[in-house]
Amino acid sequence: MISEKLYKRILDKRKIIRSLKPFDKLQLKRLKDEFIVEYVYDSTAIEGNTLTLNETKLVLQEGITIGGKSLREHLDVTNQKEAMAWIEKIAKKKIEELDILNLHKITLKGISDYWAGRYKTSQNRIVGSKLKTTPPYKVHSEMKDFVKDLQKNLMKYNPIELAAYAHHEFVRIHPFVDGNGRVARLLCNLVLVSKGYVPIIIRNKDRKKYFDVLEKAHFGNLKEFVNFVGLMEEEALMRYISAFQKTTKKNELLPLSEIAKDSKYSQEYLSLLARRGILPATKINGIWHSSKEEVERYISVSAKK
Repeated sequence: MISEKLYKRILDKRKIIRSLKPFDKLQLKRLKDEFIVEYVYDSTAIEGNTLTLNETKLVLQEGITIGGKSLREHLDVTNQKEAMAWIEKIAKKKIEELDILNLHKITLKGISDYWAGRYKTSQNRIVGSKLKTTPPYKVHSEMKDFVKDLQKNLMKYNPIELAAYAHHEFVRIHPFVDGNGRVARLLCNLVLVSKGYVPIIIRNKDRKKYFDVLEKAHFGNLKEFVNFVGLMEEEALMRYISAFQKTTKKNELLPLSEIAKDSKYSQEYLSLLARRGILPATKINGIWHSSKEEVERYISVSAKK
């Protein structure tokens, strides 16, 4: 389902990352700390949390309470940090139903202890979606089948496809009263990390695109959602490469506005290529970044067509 070109780019970047190991421990910690803040901010913001990125950083790294923000919002971000840490601990084991229940238990800890780790008992729905979620009386059996399917599809799907399938299928079932979206993104990352990939961030700024391709997946078109997850993985890999590879003029991650100064392409055109997933790029502080090397590679490939 994933685009062959995109998957090849991902595999090429994974080879580069493997060649850079062992990672410097201090640099790796810095990278993971940055990732956690951004991941938690975006995943909770998608669900309506009003803490800003900087406020999320203060809560997670300094333990500071933000005035005017609810206790739920504070617990929301600290719980997601704990859930991501727990994913790292269990990543090497086979995913079981209990693991998903535990992710939910952590997600709602202190927010709704009664429902934390419990399946819904009444019908729920996804606001803005035409999808009819699984009725409560079928949730337990469908979740058991879902976990079995994750194992059956290990050979059928590559890790990107499996992670996207896991996210979509979990959301389709919508087994919990609250926290389904957050757990779906955690589960997506659990699949990726368990297969040796790096975790991804689905950004709040991309929520419209995210919901659109997820909705299509619910009604039979999983391809667009798979490629969406693939592009997020490529972005994450680029961040790792930038952190550990010796920086040169060619591979330095730069804003597209900077690259455009020495390119035959405008910033607007490069941004269009980035948004469409044609030019490998990653967003840093909301701004598209790529490298002169990636742009030159794009030009070379285009010239051969």
